[in-house]
Amino acid sequence: MTCDKIQEKFADYLTGDLDEAGRDQVREHIAACAACREDLENLTVVWAKLGVLPEEQPSGAVRSRFYAMLEEFKSADAPRPAWREWFSFRRPAFAASFSVLLLLVGLGAGWLMNGGPAGRQKYASLSSEVQNMRQEMAVSLLGRPSATERIQGVGYTAGVERPNDATLAALFDAVDRDPNPNVRLAAVEALYLFRDRPGVRESLVKSLSVQTYPLVQVALIDFLVEVREARAAAALKALVEGDELTPEVKKRAEQGLKQISL
Repeated sequence: MTCDKIQEKFADYLTGDLDEAGRDQVREHIAACAACREDLENLTVVWAKLGVLPEEQPSGAVRSRFYAMLEEFKSADAPRPAWREWFSFRRPAFAASFSVLLLLVGLGAGWLMNGGPAGRQKYASLSSEVQNMRQEMAVSLLGRPSATERIQGVGYTAGVERPNDATLAALFDAVDRDPNPNVRLAAVEALYLFRDRPGVRESLVKSLSVQTYPLVQVALIDFLVEVREARAAAALKALVEGDELTPEVKKRAEQGLKQISL
């Protein structure tokens, strides 16, 4: 098979979507063709670093709702805001407008902070509410059947400062069990933001033994090498000594093992 034909299979090969016969064809070709082998190794690294989280864009449709919400926070004796009833995970409009609300919160931050201690307290309360809502939305979307929605759910965790146990558990589950490699990869990248949280690195070390997608394997290896996680050495050694790795991932694991062991 020609180089062009083999290179057409690279994408499916990296995401694990090729059948066994197709994987064998790629492996046999790159074993004999140094140029294609180098191309595949470079592509593996590039794909592992690609940003897969969608950029949310504000539409201004909920601006009036946002300012109405801020008005409710002006009163210290205000009852629980009615907007919480509108923000229901069962409403289609919520999924489309929730991210806009998060972006618009910044518009009111300066105004609240300039209001003295009372203003700062109200801002802290509002910020806490938004953080909780962001995490609830992330966990909800990560349980959806659509891979696109699950990736959006991972995206909502990017703005979380202190993830709770439910949010971290949902991300760990996505890394280990999600059927879509892009969701797994997005979850690995999201967990990098929480790399210093207890249990995050340990969980990702364990994930190395259950991964089958080359892109996710490379992302995990790069993550653990970058944070210099010493506990990953044994897991990397087991990978290198096993027979299941693709040649490019095995090379990455060998390089990572050397870096961690320095």
